[in-house]
Amino acid sequence: MAHVNLVDPASSSSSVKPTLDQINGAFGVVPNMFKAVANSPAALNSMWGSFGALGGGTLGARLGEEIAVAVANANNCEYCLAAHTALGRKAGASGEDMAAAQVGKSSDPRTQAALTFALKVVRDRAAVTDADVAALKAAGFDDEGMVEIIAHVALNLFTNYINVTLKVPVDFPGVQLKRVA
Repeated sequence: MAHVNLVDPASSSSSVKPTLDQINGAFGVVPNMFKAVANSPAALNSMWGSFGALGGGTLGARLGEEIAVAVANANNCEYCLAAHTALGRKAGASGEDMAAAQVGKSSDPRTQAALTFALKVVRDRAAVTDADVAALKAAGFDDEGMVEIIAHVALNLFTNYINVTLKVPVDFPGVQLKRVA
């Protein structure tokens, strides 16, 4: 059971209804995570705005979803792992691609570099080295790409913390968390 009320979009306040309506338009339903976050209009608008802004970024939807599953797995967030695995499949990744990304792996060198960097940011609390930055740039990421990877990590930390802390019920097909050595 969630630690907060899951806001019913049909009876929500005028401060969150327009955003919940946008989310419904995008997904065809309002996922439970957004119903939980709707307890704070500021948090809901921040989260939804971040998804929209990063969705229009240079990394592309697939890489954004691959980063999301890697971060979710690192943070034991079953909700985000399930949601972003489904969204990654919609963005063109195979089930195998998403399973590999979940543990920070990819057969594509550019994606591998992004996942390695993103997980370094998560695990080492942003204490990256010059060598970490050089490896990312050698894989073809410029300053814009590096900043977007960090922004994806930050957004996913936000959603992971919301879902884990508030025990938001998963309403996407479940995906098993994996231990990473």
